[in-house]
Amino acid sequence: MTTVMLLGPSLSAVSGVSTHLNQLFQSTLAQQFHLVHFQVGSEGRAESLARKLQRFLWSPFQFVGALLRHRPDIVHLNTSLEPKSYWRDLAYLIIAKAMARKVMYQVHGGDLPEKFFANKPMRRALLRRALRMADLVVLLAQEEWRAYRAFDAALALSVIPNAIELAADPLIKPAASGGPLALVYVGRLAENKGIFDLVEALALVHQAGAASTLVIAGSGPEQARLAARVQSLGLTGSVRFVGAVFGEQKNKVWDEADLFGFPTYHREGLPYALLESMAARTVPLICPVGAIPDVMQDGVHGYFVAPHDARALADAILRLDADRPLLARMGQACRARAEQHYTVARLAEDFRAAYVTLTAPQ
Repeated sequence: MTTVMLLGPSLSAVSGVSTHLNQLFQSTLAQQFHLVHFQVGSEGRAESLARKLQRFLWSPFQFVGALLRHRPDIVHLNTSLEPKSYWRDLAYLIIAKAMARKVMYQVHGGDLPEKFFANKPMRRALLRRALRMADLVVLLAQEEWRAYRAFDAALALSVIPNAIELAADPLIKPAASGGPLALVYVGRLAENKGIFDLVEALALVHQAGAASTLVIAGSGPEQARLAARVQSLGLTGSVRFVGAVFGEQKNKVWDEADLFGFPTYHREGLPYALLESMAARTVPLICPVGAIPDVMQDGVHGYFVAPHDARALADAILRLDADRPLLARMGQACRARAEQHYTVARLAEDFRAAYVTLTAPQ
């Protein structure tokens, strides 16, 4: 049986890459391939600065030992084009190739390659060399494929989008009762996720006479400042903070919402929250960054809004508040899109085909 070593954070960490790894381990891939995990990075670890430095220095040697022990046919490296991840994972890439392993280099967001080392030609050359070392570079979006192809036409590239386990289909949403629209935000409470713009938009919606509500599910560095802004806008009675949610609690949050407000201007990969919202018929209002335009079509599954534009976000909310049949049609289109293209079964088949190709005789 082909052995695949997957590199990434702790399987118990709260992160998109951990979710991805767990999906692979729990999918039919685990029946077709021998999957083993090698933990890298600080996510899911509680450690001091000294312990972190010790791990950073010792981890490459542990990786060599793991390669000798498990003898994987493929090293599946999960990384991103962000400085910390790139430089850390470059060591694992070099070691794996030095030990004659096939390497799948999966990029989970971050900068596009032309921007990553802009105006630094030597580092750009090193990035190009590193990407060429990989036997296959796996990306999340067609936009990324075009950017990597433009960066280096010699790269072996593939696009494999994220996926989700589909929960039960909530056929009836709160808007069906004719009451106020229920909005939800699910994600990290950071300014570049657009959460402050969403709160400003809600205030504009109220000024227009619509009594929409907002549930904020998540935690992060801006929580206190965000709560203060909600209070200053007079929205305390309409905005509820529920903290980070998981499992059935998260499903309930999605089911009880009509709209997913996510005007992020962060360099996203393919947010799991978008896929979850669409599967729950919770129509997204979102900025078209990263892989998001691959997943949804403006005006069909929801609306694209420009970053930092609370007015446009408010207008979209008011438009759907006034046209509940359109909202219902968008919800149906969202669920159908998730069922047809973003299931874990599809994800497993995509990686099965990629693993088989990597290990096929040349």
